Amino acid sequence: MRMRKKKHTDERIRACSDYMNWYDMLKKDMPVHLEIGCGKGDFICSMAQKYPGINFIAVEKISDVAVIALEKAKSLNLPNVKFIVADIKKYAVYFEPDLFSVIYLNFSDPWHKRYQFNNRLTAPPFLDIYKKILLPESKIILKTDNKDLFDYSLKTLSSYNFIIEHKTYDLYGSEFLENNIQTEYEKNFVSQNIKICYLSAVNS
Repeated sequence: MRMRKKKHTDERIRACSDYMNWYDMLKKDMPVHLEIGCGKGDFICSMAQKYPGINFIAVEKISDVAVIALEKAKSLNLPNVKFIVADIKKYAVYFEPDLFSVIYLNFSDPWHKRYQFNNRLTAPPFLDIYKKILLPESKIILKTDNKDLFDYSLKTLSSYNFIIEHKTYDLYGSEFLENNIQTEYEKNFVSQNIKICYLSAVNS
């Protein structure tokens, strides 16, 4: 279902412009983590609160969704999170090589049909981008409710010389749950007893 167009989105985004100047973050001697497809920002804002010694950049291409995340970060007065309202495939050229320590892919669109697979965030066109912007020995951390996307991601990541460090088809029944931060989608899935797949992959 397509999200209903929100009123005054552009004005609301401009009111949060301080939370879009991510270049300033690079002047600080802190690791930088990236979330692609941040949705309404629950995950990235919670991470920024929990880990003040890490800088977080969140990308969301749908402006009507991104504005909610921006306003959330502003209301919490978070100094270590910034947002980019853009398509990562088009925007990634602005990132320096070897910039990020972690990339989070949380409940990305599974793009079910085979002819759509190159739109998946673990498809080769995206992995080419990640290889450039990730530091050596950095990580991709993925969560999804879609087993087909999960299995696909295991294969593509391995083919790009990412080492699968941890994986489970049932995050909430595993030992990897201890430091987990939930997303909006995740809370809903867990309430319905839908299993969550999880992996972390090291850039070798």
